[in-house]
Amino acid sequence: MLPYAAYLRVYEPLNAFAEPEKSIWAAYAASEKRPRRVGALDVEHTHALRRVIAVPPIVAPVRESRDAYVRRAEDVTYICPWETRLRSWLAFDRFRDGMSEQLAEMFVPRRVAEQAEGAFDRWKRQAGTLSPHILSSTWQVPLAWFVPFVAKERWLVLGAHDDNPGGGPTTATPVRTLIYVTPMAQARRRVARALVAVRRHAGEHLDVGEVESVGRWLEEFHPHSLVELDYGGLVHLLDDAALRADESVAEVAAAITGMETGQTELAVAMHKRVVARWRVVRALESAN
Repeated sequence: MLPYAAYLRVYEPLNAFAEPEKSIWAAYAASEKRPRRVGALDVEHTHALRRVIAVPPIVAPVRESRDAYVRRAEDVTYICPWETRLRSWLAFDRFRDGMSEQLAEMFVPRRVAEQAEGAFDRWKRQAGTLSPHILSSTWQVPLAWFVPFVAKERWLVLGAHDDNPGGGPTTATPVRTLIYVTPMAQARRRVARALVAVRRHAGEHLDVGEVESVGRWLEEFHPHSLVELDYGGLVHLLDDAALRADESVAEVAAAITGMETGQTELAVAMHKRVVARWRVVRALESAN
């Protein structure tokens, strides 16, 4: 897990988990020893870094993480398991798909890769789903991730900012955070609405496949869940003025409205605006 990443998370209500998972997560949520949100990303990043620099590298933990993000709203406890082992396997698959076998072996020896693949295959034969509760994206927020939310669901807290993005790893903390949270029902409704407009316009302004992928992922979880978009470590790549001015969710929503109402100029203008904003952020990857 890289430090400059954004996250799309689903928090399921405690009652969505079957026993013994339900009791385990209930005890976890009540524990004073669990990682709090202030340090959770740092903990995840530290564990990932240790696996990467190990010799040979460790593709995925031997056991699944028993940590989770916890939310409480209206007397309901919501759980978002880290699922570090599953997410590591999925990330390794994406990593290998993006390069030749010879190049991949320079990072992970073939023997280690084959062992990881074997463990993943055995796990898949027993698992009910390959959909983790957390999706991650480095150096950008995919445009389709903005679709489930509306502007009024934004929560922005400004704090310490590193003016030198290349100065070292940083992760989001409660004193510098940009997140959106919405009920699952609203998220699904907005994605379904967007798909109608995007398909009608043949994906001119939003990628149909990406929006469909987000929609399918949301369908994997309990209908009374919460959905969260967290800018994560990306908040440290943007200064206070840029974060205040970031209206990506509102701009994507306006682009969808433009498609629905035949206002092509509005759709084009909003799409160009949000793409230009994130092009600047993505460019920092090459700068480092």
